[in-house]
Amino acid sequence: MRLAIFCSSLSIFIVLYHTPKNFQKMFDELEKYKKTDHFFFNKTDALESVCNAPKKGVGVYVVYQLKGGRIELVYIGSSGMVLQSGDLKVRIGGMADDIVNGEQFGKARKVSWKAKLTAENIDAVDVYWYETFDKENHDIPNVVKGVLLQRFYEIHGALPKWNKEF
Repeated sequence: MRLAIFCSSLSIFIVLYHTPKNFQKMFDELEKYKKTDHFFFNKTDALESVCNAPKKGVGVYVVYQLKGGRIELVYIGSSGMVLQSGDLKVRIGGMADDIVNGEQFGKARKVSWKAKLTAENIDAVDVYWYETFDKENHDIPNVVKGVLLQRFYEIHGALPKWNKEF
């Protein structure tokens, strides 16, 4: 069972929910990552202010929408690459900058996510991030993203609604 709590001047979410057995497998694969956290974002926030993802690290992030008291996984993203030499290619500003300034829906997320929340009447998103390539783990972010998308696809027969392709 998971507990999600979201508070804003407009809403308070306290949701207990059970993760279906097949869906749990996807999360089991993320449990080995020790550098992880999450943050909430709503349309009145500045994404750069609430994003607590690492400014130097790379990894994956999973976005859940909170809408009408329900939680739905809507996007799986990744940040950073591993070069042929084994060195990391990290965006200046790391995963945090990728989440905030990376392009999605034709604009930087700090703009497009606000528009998406408004257009789809979403109360907020809850963004979980995991550093997958560090001293303890050497998991290429895009590979982890691919595994998570595959698990989601196996369960739902489609990608998350904000993932247009893979």
